[in-house]
Amino acid sequence: MTSQTPSLRYAWYVVAVLMLAYISSFIDRQVLTLLVKPLKRDFGVTDTQIGLLIGFSFAIFYTFLGIPIGRLADRRSRKSIILWGIVLWSLMTAICGVTDTYSQLFLARVGVGIGEAALSPAAYSMITDLFPRHKLGTAMGIYNLGVYVGSGLSILLVALILKLISVEGMWQVPFFGEIYPWQTVFLIVGAPGLLIVLLIAFTVKEPVRQQTSKAKVEMSEIRAYFSANRFSLLSLFFGIAFMAFSSYATTSWTPTLFVRKYGLAEAQAGLLLGAIITIFSTAGVYLGGRYADKLTKDGYPDAKMRVGYQGMLIGTLLAVSILAMMVFTSAPLPVFVVLLALICFFTALPYGAATAALQEMVPAPMRATFSAFFLFVVNIVGLGGGPLAVGFINDKIFGDPNQVHLSLACTVLLGCGVSCLLLYRGLKPFVRSTENARLAVN
Repeated sequence: MTSQTPSLRYAWYVVAVLMLAYISSFIDRQVLTLLVKPLKRDFGVTDTQIGLLIGFSFAIFYTFLGIPIGRLADRRSRKSIILWGIVLWSLMTAICGVTDTYSQLFLARVGVGIGEAALSPAAYSMITDLFPRHKLGTAMGIYNLGVYVGSGLSILLVALILKLISVEGMWQVPFFGEIYPWQTVFLIVGAPGLLIVLLIAFTVKEPVRQQTSKAKVEMSEIRAYFSANRFSLLSLFFGIAFMAFSSYATTSWTPTLFVRKYGLAEAQAGLLLGAIITIFSTAGVYLGGRYADKLTKDGYPDAKMRVGYQGMLIGTLLAVSILAMMVFTSAPLPVFVVLLALICFFTALPYGAATAALQEMVPAPMRATFSAFFLFVVNIVGLGGGPLAVGFINDKIFGDPNQVHLSLACTVLLGCGVSCLLLYRGLKPFVRSTENARLAVN
């Protein structure tokens, strides 16, 4: 027993360091959400281009590279993969701060996405080898808290930086020449990643791999299992993807909504949204996992899928309320903030149980492959589509930058509604798939 205590203590330390890296990645990923106004002013871009920049440019390689990087992490040093990924995304974030055109900024964002694609596949593999199975769920849950902690803290951090710098005029930077003051935000948030590189390099060891002798699963077996369970798998994949669709739209465009509709400064908007996400979304993802465990103990075989459906059902009702308030009333700021906090909480509930649900639905030798495809669908639909949808609706349907509150409300309602429907339709198929997974092992 005494020999296990230091090992577990070290394992929790590694989870904390990897979560810190995850938070850093979200800071670099979300930095643009508070820079919409100066970016439009100085680069002369549309809301659709902003949506492409925030989501699609990042998601292009982030999603497609996840699968090959996951396979690489099964063969090579996961620590090295993570280190090179952090170095790349940190440097590319800094390069975003010295770009002169929209095209250059777009390409730099693609580079950020390539670097960040290295983190989660390798981190999942490392964590799996560090913990016994009865503690793995908690360890994964804590690592995935980085999604919302990182998103909220990134907005808070950028808001604080904006309070300290002017967003007008030009600054002279040695070697690079003149840049806009708001571009220094990229330089500031890119630097901490290099400190995390040193922390991992000198304090984290490559874990010994578990179950290295397990039989290789052929792609034909994976295709056959997917075909037999496609309804449940696709319901989960796309149900969580459209949850992410609404979440990324919210985090990407709510600061702009605060600025355009309520007249808040960018820093004020960031501090308000960052606090909401850090508190309410983080609580949602944590309590969603706890609630799923309770339902499981109470005998619900569809507990993990049910938590997702219930969260998105309430989220859909809240989205309807927000859209109605935006259309038919003056939408007072305090009421909107309350509704926003509630929808952030309830739409975060499914994420805590989603990864665990997938692990129950597929046999153990196939879990890494199906997890990679799950992340692919979630990120290409959620990250790639959510921010873009708001900008596109605002430009092409409303044609007025000051209608961003309606564009965002419509996008969130679409994401929540589709997610709720898919997760509901997947309840019974989910139970059948969990039975199929157990039979495949036996």
